[in-house]
Amino acid sequence: MAQAPTEPNIDGSPATAGRKEWIGLAVLALPTLLISMDMSVLYLAIPQISAALEPSSSQLLWILDVYGFLVAGFLITMGTVGDRIGRRKLLLIGAVAFGIASVVAAYSSSAEVLIATRALLGVAGATLMPSTLALIRNMFHDQKQRTTAIGVWMTSFMVGMVIGPLIGGIMLEHFWWGSVFLVAVPAMVLLVVAGPMLLPEYRDPNPGKLDLLSAALSLAAVIGIIYGIKDLAENSLGVTPVLVLTAGLVLGAVFIARQRRLANPLVDLRLFGNVKFSGALIALMVTMLAMGGLFLLLAQYLQLVLGLSAFQAGLWTMPEAAAMVVGTVLVSALAPRIRPAYLMAGGLLTSIVGYAIFTQLSGGDDLAIIVTGMVVFSLGLSPMSVLGLDMIVGAVDPARAGAASAVSETGQEFSIALGVAVIGSIGTAVYRSQMTDAMPTGLPAETADAAKDTLAGALHVSGQLPEQLGAELATAARQAFTQALEVNSILSIGLTALAVGLVLVLLRHIPAPNQQNAVADKETIDA
Repeated sequence: MAQAPTEPNIDGSPATAGRKEWIGLAVLALPTLLISMDMSVLYLAIPQISAALEPSSSQLLWILDVYGFLVAGFLITMGTVGDRIGRRKLLLIGAVAFGIASVVAAYSSSAEVLIATRALLGVAGATLMPSTLALIRNMFHDQKQRTTAIGVWMTSFMVGMVIGPLIGGIMLEHFWWGSVFLVAVPAMVLLVVAGPMLLPEYRDPNPGKLDLLSAALSLAAVIGIIYGIKDLAENSLGVTPVLVLTAGLVLGAVFIARQRRLANPLVDLRLFGNVKFSGALIALMVTMLAMGGLFLLLAQYLQLVLGLSAFQAGLWTMPEAAAMVVGTVLVSALAPRIRPAYLMAGGLLTSIVGYAIFTQLSGGDDLAIIVTGMVVFSLGLSPMSVLGLDMIVGAVDPARAGAASAVSETGQEFSIALGVAVIGSIGTAVYRSQMTDAMPTGLPAETADAAKDTLAGALHVSGQLPEQLGAELATAARQAFTQALEVNSILSIGLTALAVGLVLVLLRHIPAPNQQNAVADKETIDA
Protein backbone atom coordinates (compact mmCIF):
# COMPACT_ATOMS: atom_id res chain seq x y z
CA MET A 1 0.00 0.00 0.00
CA ALA A 2 1.19 3.50 -0.78
CA GLN A 3 1.39 5.72 2.26
CA ALA A 4 -0.92 8.69 2.20
CA PRO A 5 0.71 12.06 1.77
CA THR A 6 1.72 13.78 4.99
CA GLU A 7 -1.01 16.11 6.19
CA PRO A 8 -0.16 19.82 5.95
CA ASN A 9 0.04 22.01 9.03
CA ILE A 10 -3.07 23.81 10.24
CA ASP A 11 -1.98 27.02 8.45
CA GLY A 12 -1.73 25.15 5.13
CA SER A 13 2.06 25.02 5.04
CA PRO A 14 3.77 21.67 4.29
CA ALA A 15 4.27 19.38 7.27
CA THR A 16 7.79 19.37 8.67
CA ALA A 17 9.83 16.20 8.98
CA GLY A 18 10.53 14.72 12.38
CA ARG A 19 13.28 12.63 13.95
CA LYS A 20 12.24 9.47 12.09
CA GLU A 21 12.66 11.14 8.69
CA TRP A 22 16.11 12.52 9.57
CA ILE A 23 17.28 9.10 10.80
CA GLY A 24 15.85 7.66 7.58
CA LEU A 25 17.92 10.18 5.63
CA ALA A 26 21.06 8.86 7.32
CA VAL A 27 20.08 5.35 6.23
CA LEU A 28 19.70 6.61 2.63
CA ALA A 29 22.94 8.61 2.68
CA LEU A 30 25.25 5.72 3.55
CA PRO A 31 24.45 3.49 0.54
CA THR A 32 24.53 6.59 -1.69
CA LEU A 33 28.09 7.27 -0.52
CA LEU A 34 29.13 3.66 -1.11
CA ILE A 35 27.51 3.43 -4.55
CA SER A 36 29.50 6.46 -5.71
CA MET A 37 32.65 4.99 -4.15
CA ASP A 38 32.11 1.89 -6.27
CA MET A 39 32.48 4.05 -9.38
CA SER A 40 36.05 5.06 -8.53
CA VAL A 41 37.48 2.47 -6.17
CA LEU A 42 38.01 -0.23 -8.81
CA TYR A 43 40.67 1.67 -10.74
CA LEU A 44 43.24 1.12 -7.98
CA ALA A 45 42.62 -2.63 -7.97
CA ILE A 46 43.20 -3.12 -11.71
CA PRO A 47 46.88 -4.22 -11.40
CA GLN A 48 45.98 -6.90 -8.84
CA ILE A 49 42.91 -8.01 -10.83
CA SER A 50 45.04 -8.27 -13.98
CA ALA A 51 47.56 -10.45 -12.16
CA ALA A 52 44.92 -12.70 -10.55
CA LEU A 53 42.36 -13.15 -13.35
CA GLU A 54 44.54 -12.44 -16.42
CA PRO A 55 41.81 -10.66 -18.44
CA SER A 56 42.36 -9.68 -22.05
CA SER A 57 42.57 -5.95 -22.85
CA SER A 58 38.96 -6.05 -24.06
CA GLN A 59 37.78 -7.84 -20.90
CA LEU A 60 39.62 -5.33 -18.74
CA LEU A 61 37.78 -2.46 -20.41
CA TRP A 62 34.45 -4.18 -19.81
CA ILE A 63 35.33 -4.79 -16.15
CA LEU A 64 35.86 -1.04 -15.80
CA ASP A 65 33.02 0.23 -17.98
CA VAL A 66 30.06 -2.14 -17.76
CA TYR A 67 29.00 -0.83 -14.32
CA GLY A 68 28.68 2.77 -15.47
CA PHE A 69 26.98 1.79 -18.76
CA LEU A 70 24.23 -0.19 -17.03
CA VAL A 71 23.72 2.36 -14.24
CA ALA A 72 23.10 5.02 -16.88
CA GLY A 73 21.05 2.72 -19.10
CA PHE A 74 18.65 1.54 -16.41
CA LEU A 75 18.14 4.81 -14.49
CA ILE A 76 15.03 5.94 -16.37
CA THR A 77 13.41 2.52 -16.30
CA MET A 78 14.12 1.94 -12.61
CA GLY A 79 12.97 5.41 -11.66
CA THR A 80 9.62 4.71 -13.30
CA VAL A 81 9.42 1.18 -11.86
CA GLY A 82 9.90 2.68 -8.39
CA ASP A 83 7.02 5.07 -8.99
CA ARG A 84 4.85 2.04 -9.84
CA ILE A 85 5.78 -0.68 -7.34
CA GLY A 86 6.97 1.57 -4.51
CA ARG A 87 10.27 3.40 -3.93
CA ARG A 88 11.11 1.60 -0.69
CA LYS A 89 10.33 -1.81 -2.19
CA LEU A 90 12.58 -1.17 -5.19
CA LEU A 91 15.29 0.24 -2.92
CA LEU A 92 15.32 -2.88 -0.75
CA ILE A 93 15.32 -5.19 -3.78
CA GLY A 94 18.24 -3.24 -5.19
CA ALA A 95 20.11 -3.35 -1.87
CA VAL A 96 19.82 -7.14 -1.69
CA ALA A 97 20.98 -7.50 -5.29
CA PHE A 98 23.86 -5.05 -4.77
CA GLY A 99 25.04 -6.86 -1.64
CA ILE A 100 24.92 -10.32 -3.23
CA ALA A 101 26.64 -9.11 -6.42
CA SER A 102 29.35 -7.42 -4.33
CA VAL A 103 30.16 -10.69 -2.54
CA VAL A 104 30.22 -12.67 -5.80
CA ALA A 105 32.43 -10.00 -7.43
CA ALA A 106 34.87 -10.14 -4.52
CA TYR A 107 35.39 -13.87 -5.00
CA SER A 108 35.25 -13.95 -8.82
CA SER A 109 37.32 -16.80 -10.24
CA SER A 110 37.50 -15.48 -13.81
CA ALA A 111 37.23 -12.27 -15.80
CA GLU A 112 33.89 -13.41 -17.23
CA VAL A 113 32.39 -13.81 -13.75
CA LEU A 114 33.67 -10.39 -12.69
CA ILE A 115 32.20 -8.73 -15.80
CA ALA A 116 28.83 -10.39 -15.14
CA THR A 117 28.78 -9.34 -11.48
CA ARG A 118 29.83 -5.79 -12.36
CA ALA A 119 26.88 -5.73 -14.78
CA LEU A 120 24.53 -6.87 -12.00
CA LEU A 121 26.01 -4.20 -9.72
CA GLY A 122 25.19 -1.60 -12.39
CA VAL A 123 21.56 -2.70 -12.64
CA ALA A 124 21.25 -2.77 -8.84
CA GLY A 125 22.91 0.66 -8.58
CA ALA A 126 20.32 2.04 -11.00
CA THR A 127 17.54 0.93 -8.64
CA LEU A 128 19.17 2.59 -5.64
CA MET A 129 19.98 6.08 -6.93
CA PRO A 130 16.53 7.33 -8.11
CA SER A 131 14.78 5.53 -5.24
CA THR A 132 16.83 7.35 -2.58
CA LEU A 133 16.26 10.77 -4.12
CA ALA A 134 12.56 10.12 -4.74
CA LEU A 135 12.08 9.01 -1.13
CA ILE A 136 13.70 12.24 0.04
CA ARG A 137 11.17 14.16 -2.07
CA ASN A 138 8.35 12.34 -0.30
CA MET A 139 9.82 12.42 3.21
CA PHE A 140 10.63 16.15 3.25
CA HIS A 141 7.72 18.31 2.09
CA ASP A 142 8.95 21.52 3.67
CA GLN A 143 11.20 23.24 1.12
CA LYS A 144 13.83 24.37 3.64
CA GLN A 145 14.12 20.88 5.10
CA ARG A 146 14.16 19.31 1.64
CA THR A 147 17.03 21.55 0.57
CA THR A 148 19.04 20.43 3.59
CA ALA A 149 18.17 16.78 2.99
CA ILE A 150 19.16 16.92 -0.68
CA GLY A 151 22.36 18.66 0.39
CA VAL A 152 23.17 15.72 2.67
CA TRP A 153 22.35 13.27 -0.15
CA MET A 154 24.47 15.12 -2.73
CA THR A 155 27.36 15.52 -0.29
CA SER A 156 27.28 11.78 0.39
CA PHE A 157 27.44 11.06 -3.33
CA MET A 158 30.28 13.51 -4.07
CA VAL A 159 32.30 12.59 -0.99
CA GLY A 160 32.00 8.93 -1.95
CA MET A 161 33.56 9.65 -5.34
CA VAL A 162 36.36 11.66 -3.71
CA ILE A 163 37.29 9.19 -0.98
CA GLY A 164 36.87 6.09 -3.15
CA PRO A 165 40.57 5.96 -4.13
CA LEU A 166 41.62 6.59 -0.52
CA ILE A 167 39.47 3.76 0.88
CA GLY A 168 40.52 1.52 -1.99
CA GLY A 169 44.18 2.22 -1.27
CA ILE A 170 43.74 1.30 2.40
CA MET A 171 41.90 -1.93 1.56
CA LEU A 172 44.43 -2.99 -1.09
CA GLU A 173 47.31 -2.27 1.26
CA HIS A 174 46.03 -4.79 3.80
CA PHE A 175 43.78 -7.22 1.87
CA TRP A 176 43.31 -8.82 -1.55
CA TRP A 177 41.72 -7.09 -4.56
CA GLY A 178 38.23 -8.46 -3.84
CA SER A 179 38.06 -6.53 -0.58
CA VAL A 180 37.19 -3.31 -2.44
CA PHE A 181 33.82 -4.84 -3.31
CA LEU A 182 33.03 -5.95 0.25
CA VAL A 183 33.04 -2.39 1.64
CA ALA A 184 29.46 -1.92 0.44
CA VAL A 185 28.04 -5.10 1.98
CA PRO A 186 27.55 -3.90 5.62
CA ALA A 187 25.76 -0.77 4.40
CA MET A 188 23.40 -2.83 2.26
CA VAL A 189 22.65 -5.11 5.21
CA LEU A 190 21.91 -2.03 7.35
CA LEU A 191 19.61 -0.68 4.64
CA VAL A 192 17.67 -3.96 4.35
CA VAL A 193 17.27 -4.21 8.16
CA ALA A 194 16.54 -0.55 8.97
CA GLY A 195 14.75 0.46 5.78
CA PRO A 196 11.36 -1.13 6.55
CA MET A 197 11.33 0.50 10.00
CA LEU A 198 12.53 4.00 9.08
CA LEU A 199 11.58 4.57 5.45
CA PRO A 200 7.97 5.12 4.39
CA GLU A 201 6.58 3.51 1.24
CA TYR A 202 5.42 5.71 -1.62
CA ARG A 203 4.22 4.97 -5.11
CA ASP A 204 2.13 6.57 -7.80
CA PRO A 205 -1.54 5.76 -7.03
CA ASN A 206 -2.35 5.82 -10.77
CA PRO A 207 0.78 4.59 -12.49
CA GLY A 208 -0.66 3.05 -15.65
CA LYS A 209 0.92 0.15 -17.50
CA LEU A 210 4.72 -0.06 -17.81
CA ASP A 211 5.67 0.07 -21.49
CA LEU A 212 8.41 -2.55 -21.91
CA LEU A 213 9.30 -1.37 -25.41
CA SER A 214 10.00 2.12 -24.06
CA ALA A 215 12.17 0.59 -21.35
CA ALA A 216 14.17 -1.35 -23.97
CA LEU A 217 14.49 1.73 -26.19
CA SER A 218 15.73 3.91 -23.32
CA LEU A 219 18.28 1.28 -22.28
CA ALA A 220 19.64 0.82 -25.80
CA ALA A 221 19.67 4.55 -26.56
CA VAL A 222 21.47 5.61 -23.37
CA ILE A 223 24.06 2.83 -23.54
CA GLY A 224 24.62 3.44 -27.25
CA ILE A 225 25.13 7.18 -26.85
CA ILE A 226 27.41 6.93 -23.80
CA TYR A 227 29.40 4.02 -25.27
CA GLY A 228 29.81 5.88 -28.55
CA ILE A 229 30.96 9.08 -26.85
CA LYS A 230 33.38 7.17 -24.61
CA ASP A 231 34.82 5.17 -27.51
CA LEU A 232 35.29 8.33 -29.58
CA ALA A 233 37.20 9.90 -26.69
CA GLU A 234 39.47 6.88 -26.25
CA ASN A 235 40.05 5.83 -29.87
CA SER A 236 39.39 9.00 -31.87
CA LEU A 237 37.13 9.03 -34.93
CA GLY A 238 36.37 5.49 -36.06
CA VAL A 239 33.63 3.60 -37.84
CA THR A 240 32.45 1.57 -34.84
CA PRO A 241 31.98 4.40 -32.31
CA VAL A 242 30.30 6.60 -34.93
CA LEU A 243 27.87 3.82 -35.85
CA VAL A 244 27.12 3.02 -32.21
CA LEU A 245 26.59 6.70 -31.36
CA THR A 246 24.35 7.20 -34.41
CA ALA A 247 22.31 4.12 -33.52
CA GLY A 248 21.93 5.42 -29.96
CA LEU A 249 20.74 8.82 -31.20
CA VAL A 250 18.23 7.22 -33.60
CA LEU A 251 16.87 4.97 -30.87
CA GLY A 252 16.64 8.01 -28.60
CA ALA A 253 14.56 9.83 -31.21
CA VAL A 254 12.28 6.79 -31.54
CA PHE A 255 11.96 6.68 -27.73
CA ILE A 256 10.93 10.36 -27.57
CA ALA A 257 8.41 9.92 -30.39
CA ARG A 258 6.89 6.94 -28.61
CA GLN A 259 6.58 8.86 -25.32
CA ARG A 260 4.55 11.52 -27.12
CA ARG A 261 1.99 8.92 -28.21
CA LEU A 262 1.60 6.91 -25.00
CA ALA A 263 -1.11 7.64 -22.44
CA ASN A 264 1.26 6.49 -19.67
CA PRO A 265 4.77 7.25 -20.94
CA LEU A 266 7.97 6.09 -19.28
CA VAL A 267 9.05 9.76 -19.23
CA ASP A 268 6.37 12.45 -19.21
CA LEU A 269 7.76 14.94 -21.71
CA ARG A 270 5.50 17.64 -20.27
CA LEU A 271 8.04 17.88 -17.45
CA PHE A 272 10.33 19.78 -19.82
CA GLY A 273 7.67 22.46 -20.26
CA ASN A 274 8.16 23.38 -16.61
CA VAL A 275 10.86 26.07 -16.64
CA LYS A 276 11.86 25.29 -13.07
CA PHE A 277 12.52 21.66 -14.00
CA SER A 278 14.09 22.14 -17.43
CA GLY A 279 16.08 25.25 -16.49
CA ALA A 280 17.65 23.58 -13.45
CA LEU A 281 18.34 20.40 -15.46
CA ILE A 282 20.06 22.23 -18.32
CA ALA A 283 22.18 24.37 -16.00
CA LEU A 284 23.17 21.32 -13.95
CA MET A 285 24.12 19.42 -17.11
CA VAL A 286 26.31 22.27 -18.37
CA THR A 287 28.00 22.41 -14.95
CA MET A 288 28.69 18.65 -15.07
CA LEU A 289 29.96 19.01 -18.65
CA ALA A 290 32.53 21.57 -17.46
CA MET A 291 33.58 19.35 -14.57
CA GLY A 292 33.66 15.97 -16.33
CA GLY A 293 36.71 16.33 -18.53
CA LEU A 294 38.78 18.29 -16.05
CA PHE A 295 38.51 15.95 -13.06
CA LEU A 296 40.13 13.12 -15.00
CA LEU A 297 43.14 15.33 -15.74
CA LEU A 298 43.38 16.52 -12.13
CA ALA A 299 43.63 12.95 -10.87
CA GLN A 300 46.42 12.24 -13.35
CA TYR A 301 48.20 15.48 -12.44
CA LEU A 302 48.39 14.49 -8.78
CA GLN A 303 49.95 11.11 -9.56
CA LEU A 304 51.86 11.51 -12.83
CA VAL A 305 53.06 15.13 -12.61
CA LEU A 306 53.47 15.54 -8.84
CA GLY A 307 54.51 11.91 -8.36
CA LEU A 308 52.06 11.04 -5.57
CA SER A 309 50.97 7.47 -4.98
CA ALA A 310 47.28 6.64 -5.37
CA PHE A 311 46.93 6.59 -1.58
CA GLN A 312 48.72 9.95 -1.19
CA ALA A 313 46.56 11.46 -3.93
CA GLY A 314 43.50 10.19 -2.08
CA LEU A 315 44.68 11.84 1.13
CA TRP A 316 45.11 15.18 -0.64
CA THR A 317 41.53 15.02 -1.90
CA MET A 318 40.23 15.06 1.69
CA PRO A 319 40.23 18.90 1.86
CA GLU A 320 38.00 18.81 -1.22
CA ALA A 321 35.61 16.44 0.56
CA ALA A 322 35.58 18.74 3.60
CA ALA A 323 34.82 21.71 1.32
CA MET A 324 31.79 19.86 -0.05
CA VAL A 325 30.44 19.38 3.46
CA VAL A 326 31.03 23.04 4.34
CA GLY A 327 29.43 24.14 1.09
CA THR A 328 26.32 22.10 1.79
CA VAL A 329 25.98 23.61 5.27
CA LEU A 330 26.31 27.12 3.83
CA VAL A 331 23.71 26.42 1.16
CA SER A 332 21.23 25.14 3.75
CA ALA A 333 21.79 28.28 5.84
CA LEU A 334 21.54 30.78 2.98
CA ALA A 335 18.88 29.18 0.77
CA PRO A 336 15.84 30.29 2.82
CA ARG A 337 16.75 33.99 2.37
CA ILE A 338 18.43 34.25 -1.05
CA ARG A 339 16.85 33.56 -4.42
CA PRO A 340 18.16 30.21 -5.67
CA ALA A 341 19.31 31.66 -9.00
CA TYR A 342 21.49 34.23 -7.22
CA LEU A 343 22.91 31.63 -4.84
CA MET A 344 23.64 29.20 -7.68
CA ALA A 345 25.20 31.93 -9.82
CA GLY A 346 27.38 33.05 -6.92
CA GLY A 347 28.53 29.49 -6.35
CA LEU A 348 29.32 28.98 -10.03
CA LEU A 349 31.36 32.20 -10.08
CA THR A 350 33.30 30.81 -7.12
CA SER A 351 33.90 27.63 -9.14
CA ILE A 352 35.27 29.78 -11.94
CA VAL A 353 37.83 31.14 -9.45
CA GLY A 354 38.78 27.52 -8.70
CA TYR A 355 39.22 26.78 -12.40
CA ALA A 356 41.30 29.94 -12.77
CA ILE A 357 43.62 28.75 -10.01
CA PHE A 358 44.33 25.62 -12.09
CA THR A 359 45.67 27.84 -14.88
CA GLN A 360 48.51 28.85 -12.55
CA LEU A 361 49.96 25.33 -12.32
CA SER A 362 53.58 25.11 -13.43
CA GLY A 363 54.19 21.37 -13.62
CA GLY A 364 56.55 21.62 -10.65
CA ASP A 365 56.10 21.66 -6.89
CA ASP A 366 52.59 23.12 -6.83
CA LEU A 367 50.56 20.73 -4.68
CA ALA A 368 49.25 23.67 -2.62
CA ILE A 369 47.91 25.35 -5.77
CA ILE A 370 45.98 22.33 -7.02
CA VAL A 371 44.54 21.52 -3.59
CA THR A 372 43.45 25.16 -3.17
CA GLY A 373 41.78 25.11 -6.57
CA MET A 374 39.94 21.89 -5.75
CA VAL A 375 38.70 23.31 -2.44
CA VAL A 376 37.48 26.57 -4.00
CA PHE A 377 35.86 24.71 -6.88
CA SER A 378 34.06 22.29 -4.58
CA LEU A 379 32.72 25.10 -2.40
CA GLY A 380 31.33 26.80 -5.48
CA LEU A 381 29.76 23.66 -6.89
CA SER A 382 27.59 23.03 -3.81
CA PRO A 383 24.78 25.56 -4.50
CA MET A 384 24.28 24.36 -8.08
CA SER A 385 24.31 20.70 -7.10
CA VAL A 386 22.01 21.00 -4.10
CA LEU A 387 19.55 23.66 -5.30
CA GLY A 388 19.51 22.33 -8.86
CA LEU A 389 18.45 18.88 -7.68
CA ASP A 390 16.01 20.42 -5.22
CA MET A 391 14.33 22.33 -8.04
CA ILE A 392 14.17 19.27 -10.28
CA VAL A 393 12.49 16.97 -7.75
CA GLY A 394 10.46 19.80 -6.20
CA ALA A 395 9.00 20.85 -9.56
CA VAL A 396 7.08 17.60 -10.04
CA ASP A 397 4.27 15.85 -8.26
CA PRO A 398 5.66 13.57 -5.53
CA ALA A 399 4.10 10.60 -7.31
CA ARG A 400 6.47 11.18 -10.27
CA ALA A 401 9.58 11.99 -8.24
CA GLY A 402 11.28 8.72 -9.19
CA ALA A 403 11.03 9.40 -12.91
CA ALA A 404 12.14 13.03 -12.44
CA SER A 405 15.21 12.10 -10.40
CA ALA A 406 16.10 9.39 -12.93
CA VAL A 407 15.94 11.91 -15.79
CA SER A 408 18.18 14.25 -13.80
CA GLU A 409 20.77 11.58 -13.07
CA THR A 410 20.73 10.31 -16.67
CA GLY A 411 21.29 13.86 -17.90
CA GLN A 412 24.27 14.23 -15.59
CA GLU A 413 25.71 10.90 -16.79
CA PHE A 414 25.43 12.17 -20.37
CA SER A 415 27.11 15.43 -19.47
CA ILE A 416 30.03 13.84 -17.64
CA ALA A 417 30.59 11.38 -20.51
CA LEU A 418 30.45 14.23 -23.03
CA GLY A 419 32.81 16.31 -20.89
CA VAL A 420 35.34 13.48 -20.77
CA ALA A 421 35.00 13.01 -24.54
CA VAL A 422 35.09 16.62 -25.72
CA ILE A 423 37.22 18.40 -23.10
CA GLY A 424 39.39 15.32 -22.64
CA SER A 425 39.99 15.06 -26.40
CA ILE A 426 40.94 18.72 -26.61
CA GLY A 427 43.37 18.21 -23.74
CA THR A 428 44.88 15.21 -25.54
CA ALA A 429 45.28 17.25 -28.73
CA VAL A 430 47.04 20.06 -26.81
CA TYR A 431 49.34 17.55 -25.11
CA ARG A 432 50.32 15.94 -28.40
CA SER A 433 50.88 19.30 -30.07
CA GLN A 434 53.09 20.48 -27.22
CA MET A 435 55.04 17.21 -27.25
CA THR A 436 55.65 17.49 -30.99
CA ASP A 437 57.33 20.85 -30.44
CA ALA A 438 59.20 19.93 -27.23
CA MET A 439 60.30 16.37 -28.01
CA PRO A 440 64.02 15.90 -27.19
CA THR A 441 66.18 15.12 -30.20
CA GLY A 442 67.71 11.70 -30.67
CA LEU A 443 64.68 9.62 -29.64
CA PRO A 444 63.79 6.47 -31.59
CA ALA A 445 60.55 6.89 -33.60
CA GLU A 446 58.73 4.21 -31.60
CA THR A 447 59.69 5.88 -28.31
CA ALA A 448 58.63 9.31 -29.59
CA ASP A 449 55.23 7.95 -30.67
CA ALA A 450 54.62 6.38 -27.26
CA ALA A 451 55.64 9.62 -25.52
CA LYS A 452 53.27 11.69 -27.68
CA ASP A 453 50.34 9.38 -27.04
CA THR A 454 49.88 9.85 -23.27
CA LEU A 455 51.73 11.21 -20.25
CA ALA A 456 51.79 7.74 -18.71
CA GLY A 457 53.37 6.38 -21.88
CA ALA A 458 55.99 9.13 -21.88
CA LEU A 459 56.96 8.48 -18.27
CA HIS A 460 57.16 4.75 -18.94
CA VAL A 461 59.54 5.05 -21.91
CA SER A 462 61.58 7.77 -20.18
CA GLY A 463 62.62 5.20 -17.59
CA GLN A 464 64.12 3.05 -20.34
CA LEU A 465 66.32 5.84 -21.75
CA PRO A 466 69.73 7.11 -20.61
CA GLU A 467 69.33 9.19 -17.46
CA GLN A 468 69.73 12.68 -18.96
CA LEU A 469 67.62 11.98 -22.04
CA GLY A 470 64.93 10.28 -19.93
CA ALA A 471 64.81 13.24 -17.55
CA GLU A 472 64.43 15.67 -20.49
CA LEU A 473 61.56 13.60 -21.93
CA ALA A 474 59.77 13.32 -18.57
CA THR A 475 60.07 17.08 -17.96
CA ALA A 476 58.78 17.89 -21.46
CA ALA A 477 55.83 15.50 -21.03
CA ARG A 478 54.86 16.95 -17.65
CA GLN A 479 55.02 20.48 -19.03
CA ALA A 480 52.90 19.47 -22.04
CA PHE A 481 50.32 17.87 -19.76
CA THR A 482 50.25 21.00 -17.61
CA GLN A 483 49.56 23.08 -20.71
CA ALA A 484 46.70 20.73 -21.61
CA LEU A 485 45.25 21.09 -18.10
CA GLU A 486 45.44 24.88 -18.36
CA VAL A 487 43.58 24.87 -21.70
CA ASN A 488 40.91 22.58 -20.30
CA SER A 489 40.54 24.85 -17.26
CA ILE A 490 39.86 27.78 -19.58
CA LEU A 491 37.23 25.72 -21.42
CA SER A 492 35.62 24.86 -18.10
CA ILE A 493 35.58 28.54 -17.18
CA GLY A 494 33.68 29.29 -20.39
CA LEU A 495 31.13 26.51 -19.84
CA THR A 496 30.59 27.49 -16.21
CA ALA A 497 30.04 31.11 -17.29
CA LEU A 498 27.37 29.78 -19.65
CA ALA A 499 25.74 27.98 -16.70
CA VAL A 500 25.76 31.28 -14.76
CA GLY A 501 23.87 32.94 -17.59
CA LEU A 502 21.37 30.09 -17.80
CA VAL A 503 20.41 30.18 -14.12
CA LEU A 504 20.07 33.98 -14.12
CA VAL A 505 17.90 33.99 -17.25
CA LEU A 506 15.79 30.87 -16.67
CA LEU A 507 15.48 30.70 -12.88
CA ARG A 508 15.72 34.28 -11.64
CA HIS A 509 11.94 34.52 -11.16
CA ILE A 510 11.89 31.79 -8.48
CA PRO A 511 11.76 33.37 -4.99
CA ALA A 512 13.54 32.19 -1.88
CA PRO A 513 11.38 30.13 0.52
CA ASN A 514 11.18 32.97 3.07
CA GLN A 515 10.10 35.41 0.37
CA GLN A 516 7.50 32.92 -0.81
CA ASN A 517 6.15 32.51 2.73
CA ALA A 518 6.02 36.30 3.22
CA VAL A 519 3.89 36.69 0.09
CA ALA A 520 1.59 33.89 1.23
CA ASP A 521 1.21 35.47 4.68
CA LYS A 522 0.38 38.87 3.15
CA GLU A 523 -2.26 37.29 0.91
CA THR A 524 -3.78 35.57 3.95
CA ILE A 525 -3.93 38.86 5.89
CA ASP A 526 -5.43 40.72 2.91
CA ALA A 527 -8.06 38.03 2.55
